[in-house]
Amino acid sequence: MSDNEQNNDEQVPPTEPDEDSSEESTEEAGEPSLADEAAEQNAEELLESMLGEVERNLVEEYRDRAARAEAELANFRNRVERDRAANRDAVIAEVIRAVLPAMDDLNRAESHGDLAGSPLEIVAQKIRTGFGRFGLAAVGEVGEAFDPNRHEAIVKLPTEGATSETVADVVEVGYTLGDRLIRPAKVAVAAPAE
Repeated sequence: MSDNEQNNDEQVPPTEPDEDSSEESTEEAGEPSLADEAAEQNAEELLESMLGEVERNLVEEYRDRAARAEAELANFRNRVERDRAANRDAVIAEVIRAVLPAMDDLNRAESHGDLAGSPLEIVAQKIRTGFGRFGLAAVGEVGEAFDPNRHEAIVKLPTEGATSETVADVVEVGYTLGDRLIRPAKVAVAAPAE
């Protein structure tokens, strides 16, 4: 035998792969099976569902936070407005307290007839009008029921026929500013005789 023949004999013809092994190799090569595809789809759906739930929870939480912040802001505005009104009333009350002694002097002069026809009569009227615009009202009139919250009793006069304590005389007029008592009226009280 010659060398050529020997080489030909040694060469083995290529064997053809059988069909079963080719299917396995394609599956192993990266083509997913139906079970793998279904599992992957279920995992994606589960992930999307979980992400949707998390997103809804976050949206709900942020809406809740926004509503609370809005309520806090509204409460803050109301508190500031209430404090501003209280401060305004307190400042007006302090100014009125500072001017009341002068007003008392003008009232006394007017009750004695000293203001009639003088320029101070007009000044007294303007001061009363200005105080009235702020809600200043006089407290303490003869005959009204004695109220220890609005009146300061200077003297108690036992009076025959009196059934309850009433104001007999006003020594110094008191004032209220809205619901706030600026100064109690100093009064003489007629009390039932014992």
